[in-house]
Amino acid sequence: MAAPVSSANRAWIHEADLRLEDFRAEVLRETDTAAYPHAEGVRDNVLLYTADGFARADRRVLQTELIGALADGPGVVLVEGAFAADIVDRASAAFFAIIDRQRAEDTAAGDHFGEPGANDRIWNAAQKLALHSPAVFADYYANDAVAVISQAWLGPRYQLTSQVNVVNPGSAPQVPHRDYHLGFVPDEHLAHYPAHVHRTSPVLTLQGAVAHCDMPVASGPTMLLPHSQKFAGGYLAFNRPEFIDFFADHHVQLPLAKGDAVFFNPALYHGAGSNVSAGIRRIANLLQVSSPFGRAMEALDRTAMVRAVYPDLLAMKTAGRPDRDLVNVVVATAEGYAFPTNLDRDQPIGSLAPPSQVDTVLAALADELSPEQLDLALRNQNERRIP
Repeated sequence: MAAPVSSANRAWIHEADLRLEDFRAEVLRETDTAAYPHAEGVRDNVLLYTADGFARADRRVLQTELIGALADGPGVVLVEGAFAADIVDRASAAFFAIIDRQRAEDTAAGDHFGEPGANDRIWNAAQKLALHSPAVFADYYANDAVAVISQAWLGPRYQLTSQVNVVNPGSAPQVPHRDYHLGFVPDEHLAHYPAHVHRTSPVLTLQGAVAHCDMPVASGPTMLLPHSQKFAGGYLAFNRPEFIDFFADHHVQLPLAKGDAVFFNPALYHGAGSNVSAGIRRIANLLQVSSPFGRAMEALDRTAMVRAVYPDLLAMKTAGRPDRDLVNVVVATAEGYAFPTNLDRDQPIGSLAPPSQVDTVLAALADELSPEQLDLALRNQNERRIP
């Protein structure tokens, strides 16, 4: 007689996998600090790290710990002081200038999970920042805390996108949700994706939020439900009233200081909080970092971004910035994956794959090519990729 198939090994998510009592048992647990020796502590079940601690740690050992925290632990970590205040302020000034231009052009952005017009949002903020203020972009995305955790979850050639969200006083909270990819699939389609896709979706994206101002709880920092990413039926369940009510009763919110960054598994139940402050425009840069093997939500003109940022990369190299910083900026800017391409013209000669755009930019930096020389290399590379 064959052994029964456990729910963890079923091919499909069933109605029996969506019981609130199972969800409750998964979520209502204490985070075991002993399993995370690099963490400074735990607050409301969220692991606390510091940027200094990240910098001192053995990189691979720390990344192993972060993988465990995001997958099997609380699913969320806070990195205190991840960004220097002056870099955040320069980026904020650029973001507010972009928002002012959007308003003047009457192109205000809507929101996935909130009322359109309630907040100010910059879609494709990474590209817009790169083109608006390339030196600010380069300093911002040289950040190694972002690189450490993005590499841990997604590998070395992750694809970084971002959306700036300014939540104004009086704005209502978002509905709790899971995020991209399956978090954006219509309810009627979700049950038709096999269980292994439900398990795979979270490892294709890393969510992050960088605080661009001090965020007391009254300003509505992100509502989080630690450990909720582990619930197998979570994509099918998050819109159900009993799960929304459970989230309302048990979510946590951490006050953040300017420059702090929260990173979490996209399957973690979360949502922006209600801003009940008297006058805080809560501004955060929402990082959505994608696996090179998946599809990012936003379409970026990465060639235009590289052209804008490359002179500042050359200046950073001349100024003696560490190679690590340069690589972090290049990976955040350029296309890191060689495929899809036209293999008739873009042939993998001497390697398994043709060079990616990241490879081309790193080679240009190593040889200190001029912007004009890099531009020619990029145009030739793009032409080879055309079907």
